[in-house]
Amino acid sequence: MARNHKKPGGVKEFIRKTKVSLKRKPQMIPLIVLGIAFLFYSLNLTHISDTTAKIQLGGMGLSGFCTMLFSLLSFVCFLNAYPHRKKTNIPMLVMMFVMLGVLLYCDTHYLSCITRALNRPENPIAIDATTAYITTARDVLNVHRIIIALGAGLTLLVPVMRKLFKKMNTSLEVEENGNMQDIILSED
Repeated sequence: MARNHKKPGGVKEFIRKTKVSLKRKPQMIPLIVLGIAFLFYSLNLTHISDTTAKIQLGGMGLSGFCTMLFSLLSFVCFLNAYPHRKKTNIPMLVMMFVMLGVLLYCDTHYLSCITRALNRPENPIAIDATTAYITTARDVLNVHRIIIALGAGLTLLVPVMRKLFKKMNTSLEVEENGNMQDIILSED
């Protein structure tokens, strides 16, 4: 007769497996945050492009281009900084932080262009229903900067997270066998 082995499943098992994967690769947390930043910027790129076309100040198009380029390149550097079963590649990690710094600079430059266009003495751009995308672009850039800074901070905290995750208990709970003593004695 087949025994009914109870396999753990459901939400508890999903949480346990997630903890185990984070215990092995805590660098996935900042990678996911940086992925969210890239997706957020990419999905709102229409507002950025429309703002660039409306304002047309120097460096706005280049800032948008650099943001997309360095977002992708920072992923490549991040993945190469944490190779599988090897030590952290410090030069790649440094390059990634340089690229994240460039991202923050590009966002800040773009925001300053928006501010200059809205507050210039001659022919300032007025925000109305037809130019509401400028406000959206400004909000997108502010949120993007926050997410990038959060991703950089979490990347710096990977060694700390690794130590904290190692302290987590991720083992499966096994039902206690009451006659274990009898089994041990019978083997002698």
